[in-house]
Amino acid sequence: MTAAAGGDYLAQALDLAELGVGQTSPNPAVGAVIVREGQIAGRGYHTWSGVKHAEVLAIEEAGERARGATMYVSLEPCSHQGRTGPCVEAILAAGIAKVVAPLEDPNPLVRGRGFELLRQAGVAVEIDAGQAARAERINEGFVHFMRTGRPLVTLKAALTLDGKIAAPEDNRGWITSETARAHVQTLRHRSDAILTGIGTVLADDCRLTDRSGLPRSRPLLRIVLDSQLRLPADSQMARSCQNDVLVATTSAASAERRRRLEALGVRIEVLERADGRVSLEGVIALLAREKYLSLMIEAGSRVNWSALESGVVDKIFFYYAPKILGGLQSLPVAGGAGRQRRRDAIRFRQVQLHSIATDEFAVEAHLERPD
Repeated sequence: MTAAAGGDYLAQALDLAELGVGQTSPNPAVGAVIVREGQIAGRGYHTWSGVKHAEVLAIEEAGERARGATMYVSLEPCSHQGRTGPCVEAILAAGIAKVVAPLEDPNPLVRGRGFELLRQAGVAVEIDAGQAARAERINEGFVHFMRTGRPLVTLKAALTLDGKIAAPEDNRGWITSETARAHVQTLRHRSDAILTGIGTVLADDCRLTDRSGLPRSRPLLRIVLDSQLRLPADSQMARSCQNDVLVATTSAASAERRRRLEALGVRIEVLERADGRVSLEGVIALLAREKYLSLMIEAGSRVNWSALESGVVDKIFFYYAPKILGGLQSLPVAGGAGRQRRRDAIRFRQVQLHSIATDEFAVEAHLERPD
């Protein structure tokens, strides 16, 4: 194998990790490159279906050339028994002399222990913090889940320049371009679950599937907030269900409607707040228990505001089209009561602009939480 251009082997390991995105949950996406005497001896990246971790795959490809070599890996090697044995043990058995990584694994079962065990065994360990930001972004959901115990929640919306998501009457057609809609599929592919409200389902008869065409480690879980179980049995959502639709409802829902939907494979969960409405916090807690690392919300104005106001949203990804609807009756991206004073506005940080298509852009930003 040839040497990496400029010797940036850690960047190559991160490139490999990217190939596993969407295919590893609830594990992180990891890539590994083994280099000996300036030549790449082995490569590997993890997928859930492939079982073996990136480090092990790279070691297997390198064979005896791994002895005395340097391993570049996108995340700290694991030191605990899971579906496979600890990668630290495989590294030591292979005789790797040095390990370079950008990031400590935030998993409490690892969190520096892998590096420490390597050092104790005489393996040199180097932390390349210059690649840490990219490494975290590749595994944004995993890192967030391990640090907080809850899935990363992204509120996605397509809107006009004046912040509108729907007109008061005719809403046929799309706000954003085909290019932007294709980009949305990449976000869905990176997500473990997607959520909307029953109003959106009834209005659009949407399916909310991952149409990227890329392989996944688990089906995209489609969630509908539906306090009265109004989801039609003949809707695209219900008819396309393959044990991947969950309806969050309340105790007021009809038992007959519940039986009809469950017969189609739809999962029904009563997640109720004290005021009798569906609990978004309850949905997040359920996803956390079942190790869903990330959730994307694609909903209407009221659900968007409820998600923002409740504090469950961690970041936004808003697609803007070069259009203005205007009018007091056109729906804003977030409706509801809103904040009554400017100083109480929900604030964001780490704002990034993404060019999507000609004259279209997206804004990505993280919710600013009090320390």
